[in-house]
Amino acid sequence: MVTIRDVARIADVSIATVSRVLNDSEAVRPETRERVLDAIKALNYQPSSIARRLSIGRSFTIGVILPFFTRPSFVERLRGIEAALSYSEYDLVVYNVETPARRDAHFAALAGGGRFDGAIIMSLVPGDEDVRRWKAAGVPVVLVDAFHPALTCALGDDVRGGRLAAEHLISQGHRRLAFVGDTRYQPLGFTSSRHRLEGFRTALADCGIILNEDDILLDEHGRREARAMAEQLLARPPHERPTAVFAASDTQALGILDALRGHGLRAPDDLAVIGFDDIEVAEVYDLTTVRQPLYESGSLGAELLRDLLEQPDREPVKVELPLEVVSRGTA
Repeated sequence: MVTIRDVARIADVSIATVSRVLNDSEAVRPETRERVLDAIKALNYQPSSIARRLSIGRSFTIGVILPFFTRPSFVERLRGIEAALSYSEYDLVVYNVETPARRDAHFAALAGGGRFDGAIIMSLVPGDEDVRRWKAAGVPVVLVDAFHPALTCALGDDVRGGRLAAEHLISQGHRRLAFVGDTRYQPLGFTSSRHRLEGFRTALADCGIILNEDDILLDEHGRREARAMAEQLLARPPHERPTAVFAASDTQALGILDALRGHGLRAPDDLAVIGFDDIEVAEVYDLTTVRQPLYESGSLGAELLRDLLEQPDREPVKVELPLEVVSRGTA
C-alpha cells in the first residue's frame, strides 16, 4: 500500500510538503508542487479522506435535521438536497425528528462543533438561544421551509398560498367552502396549516364570503385523518354541504378523495378539492393543488449552505419561493 511517506521519498520533499500540496496550500513553490503531483500520479497514491479531514480540521459532512422524513413533501426536499450535494466532497447525514426532545437534542449537538461543517434544518424553527450557540460554535445553518431573522432561509409564503387556493375556487363559482388542516396544537411548532388557513379565510372575506367555524375541520396530519374529516362533511344533508374544500396538504386532499370514492361521489362534480404541495402522486390523482417547489427548495438550501461554507461572514438572506395553482381535474 502506497503511503504519503513513499510520495515524499520519490519527490524528495518532506511529508509536510506533500500534505500542503494535498491541501492546496499556497505555501509551496510551483516546481515543488509539480514534482509532488508527478510522484502522486506515478505511484497512484490515494490519500486517506479521514487523514485529510483531520489535517484541515473539517469533517466534510453536512447534517440535515427534519421532521417526519417519510412524509412526501419532506422526501422531495431531501431528494433536492442530496442531488445538489451528490457531486461534491460532502457526505450527508440525516436526522429524523418526531418529538420536541429529539429536536432539542439534535439542535444542542450542532453547537458541539466538529461533527458537521454545516447543517440544513427543514420545517423546524430554532430559538434565539439555539442560533446564538450555533454562531458561537462557528456552524453555518440554513433553514428550509422555516424562518429565523438571523439565519439564511428558503421558504414559501403559506399565507399567500392559502389566498391562491381561495381565489381559484372563487373563480370556479364556489361560495360555500371548507378547510381541512392540521390541529392547532403543534408540539414541533409547525405553522404551515395555520398560515394557509389564514390566507384562505382572508381571501374569502375580501370577496364577502364567510368561512364558517363548522366548515373548518382540524386533526392530526394524515390521509386517514383527512378522510375522517371529509366523512363529517359528507354526512350532512346535501344542501348543507360545502361545494369545495381546501386541504392544507396534498396528503390530506387525497384523504378527501378517498372519502368521496367511498360514497360513490367524485370531484369536482360533488365536491371540488384543492390541495397544497404538488407531491409526486398529485398528478396521478389529477389533483388540483397549490404547487410549491419542494425538490428545488432542497437543492437551493444545499447551494445556500455551500455558499456559507465558502464565505462564513455572508449576511443572512431570505429567499422566497414561488407558488402557483396547478389546475387539474378536481377543482
